[in-house]
Amino acid sequence: MPAITPESVREALSHVATPGGGPDLIAADVVTGLEIREGHVGFTIEIDPKFASLFEPVRAEAAGIIERLPGVTGVTAVLTAHSETPSPSPVAAPMPPAQEPPQRKTMERKGRAGLSSAARKQGTPPPPTPEPIAGIKKIIAVASGKGGVGKSTVSVNLAVALAQQGLQVGLLDADIYGPSIPRMLGIEGKPESDGKVLQPMEAFGLKVMSMGFLVEEDTPMIWRGPMVMSALTQMLKDVAWGELDVLVVDMPPGTGDAQLTLVQRVPVAGAVIVSTPQEIALIDARKGMAMFETTNVPVLGMIENMAWLEMPDGTHNYIFGEGGVRRTAINLGTDLLGEIPLYTEIRVGSDEGTPVTATEPESSPAKLFQQIAATVTEKLNAD
Repeated sequence: MPAITPESVREALSHVATPGGGPDLIAADVVTGLEIREGHVGFTIEIDPKFASLFEPVRAEAAGIIERLPGVTGVTAVLTAHSETPSPSPVAAPMPPAQEPPQRKTMERKGRAGLSSAARKQGTPPPPTPEPIAGIKKIIAVASGKGGVGKSTVSVNLAVALAQQGLQVGLLDADIYGPSIPRMLGIEGKPESDGKVLQPMEAFGLKVMSMGFLVEEDTPMIWRGPMVMSALTQMLKDVAWGELDVLVVDMPPGTGDAQLTLVQRVPVAGAVIVSTPQEIALIDARKGMAMFETTNVPVLGMIENMAWLEMPDGTHNYIFGEGGVRRTAINLGTDLLGEIPLYTEIRVGSDEGTPVTATEPESSPAKLFQQIAATVTEKLNAD
């Protein structure tokens, strides 16, 4: 089989037109960070971020053309915004950063690359229509407006509790910048790939995918918005999830690119909002709820995490305030799915990669997650 070369990749990409009948990708000088390693080709397409939705079909077409070249074993093609510094290579590919990026043209040219005057006159394109993922019946997002409220811990234990009901469950770690699911599930190693799709990792009855499987744990993810959007889309749609009753998506904190990418790319059956009872966390939780409602994603309810600490005499010490999430849920017209106290077993299980719901299913904290999972399932089946 002939070896793939940078020249043959660029020649192939010269046949991919930019939107609106503009020049091809090579003539537009928007292909950067080209790397080839053991047959795996990685490159970025640098554009003005406001044209990301127009260029997504172009990215997919470019990846498809390169996949068909002799000698290619896999392709990682991502969109990213323009910068004056070298772009990182797609981290999803097992390749080092680009050493000699090509010369860049001005931001003005990059922003307009491949766009005809007719296309520019159309203004901002409408958001893409969500498309179901084959084999996945329901997708739920576990979200929080603020970091540090235990959302990932809730996601892991909720997913395990759903699987204990006899459901086929997947767990997607959508926190590109700070993936923690691999450690919480005790999973090491990298997923296998046939060059087109990744095989999810498995633990405790779950099929799992995370950016944490593709980069070292201490590697900082210094990515711009379009690159995050592209990576999340690939982890949603380029993974062999198989038949799933539920895909639980552990969202990053906030209301940014990852959240919008999820609701625009796939139909989300519902969102679960996690917060501690303190007002500073609830402010951001309300923003998260508003975002899902604005994008027509039903909020299944709220979970109060770290609700209290049980003292030796049986009394409750409300470290972060009492009942804040319950009051917020009532005010916003949504359900309180459960209140989870501060349990040492939950913290230890997360740190050691042994979630309490899986390892101690008869314990008090596990039963709380199981009750929440039963309520979530009931709500999903009611649709």
